Amino acid sequence: MKPSPLVPPPAKLGWLDALRGIAVLVVVFDHSSYTFMADFRRELMLQFNTSRYGIMVFFLVSGYIIPASLERRGCVRTFWIGRIFRVYPLWAVVVTLLLAAHLLGVAELHDLGRQSTVTVVIAHATMLQELLGTPNVLLVLWTLSYEMSFYLLVVALFTVRLHRQSSAIAVALAVLSAASVAAGAALPASALSGLVGTGPLIVCASIAMGLAICCASAGSPVLRAFGGVLGGVLALALVPFNGTIPLWEGLVILAVMFLGTAVHRAENGQSTWRRTTAAAVLVVVCAVGSAYWYGTDDHFTRRGWIVAFLLAVLTFGVGLASRGRRVPPVLTELGTISYSVYLGHPVLLAVIDGTIGRRRQDSPVLEVAFFAVLLPLCLLTHRCVEAPSQAWGRRLADRMQPTSPTGA
Repeated sequence: MKPSPLVPPPAKLGWLDALRGIAVLVVVFDHSSYTFMADFRRELMLQFNTSRYGIMVFFLVSGYIIPASLERRGCVRTFWIGRIFRVYPLWAVVVTLLLAAHLLGVAELHDLGRQSTVTVVIAHATMLQELLGTPNVLLVLWTLSYEMSFYLLVVALFTVRLHRQSSAIAVALAVLSAASVAAGAALPASALSGLVGTGPLIVCASIAMGLAICCASAGSPVLRAFGGVLGGVLALALVPFNGTIPLWEGLVILAVMFLGTAVHRAENGQSTWRRTTAAAVLVVVCAVGSAYWYGTDDHFTRRGWIVAFLLAVLTFGVGLASRGRRVPPVLTELGTISYSVYLGHPVLLAVIDGTIGRRRQDSPVLEVAFFAVLLPLCLLTHRCVEAPSQAWGRRLADRMQPTSPTGA
């Protein structure tokens, strides 16, 4: 029997929205607790790294759903159109709002060091700034660099027809992570930038990324393969060797996303559950082992990371097991606007920090009030920015969809 294509039935994806909703609540709490509940956060982080929990759930969901958007159409060109209209419009609006708040004197920007405005803009335009030695203008943008790297890898595997090897890729990345820690391999933050210079790396990476996307979207099979491989090589060079997080954790993030894809393939008959379960066990063991061997320092608490990671995997597993059941509408609605909440909350926090300042004592009331103000604003940005831009992207993708799927 021919395996079904990796296409998610929209009616059955409510559980994914629920997971996004839960994840974004935890991430927002993690960041807002700096301002409103600093003492509680300090104690909690020793036992449970709320930020890592939220982003690992997000990465599992992305791994589950992103390759499906490519394989559903079988066209790299329309995949990139969809991603650009999904990610960039709101990103541009939120960054503009932050810059406006800074110019008005009600919010502070992160220190960009000695980098020129041009290189900072170019690095952020690629969304790879976290992996190009450039400080993030917005606190949460670092995770989008790993998302973009995943997109490049997914396209690379699709163009060379290795996209169904998700389980093997997840395991390989996880094993490399554990091996790097066991061997004591450690690199300074942004090691490649330090070696060749931040400016030259940004220029080279930007050209390579643009060339990779254009070639992978072309009609020629040779150009498609070249573009796909170029983008994949770029991602594999930047994630382990030029991130600001430890080498092992960058590899774990990629492994987690490919594990999400492996779960989707098992669910759609492209792989067996036995193989996927074995891959999941190996990824979890390697990730936990890597964190344990890495130890604890001033910026990393071993127990907090491990607990967060295990709970993220458990949350995803519970969501998967409950996918046939009714999902509370409030969670699906929250998941629908999760991207707006994720990008929007640091701007509101920056304005609060720049005006009334952070609380000296924990204030759960102000924490709840922050959510009460944030969520309606994000619902507005979703309706006015996200939803229209996604609709435009779908219409453009439909017009650009070739009769014979590009790269199928």
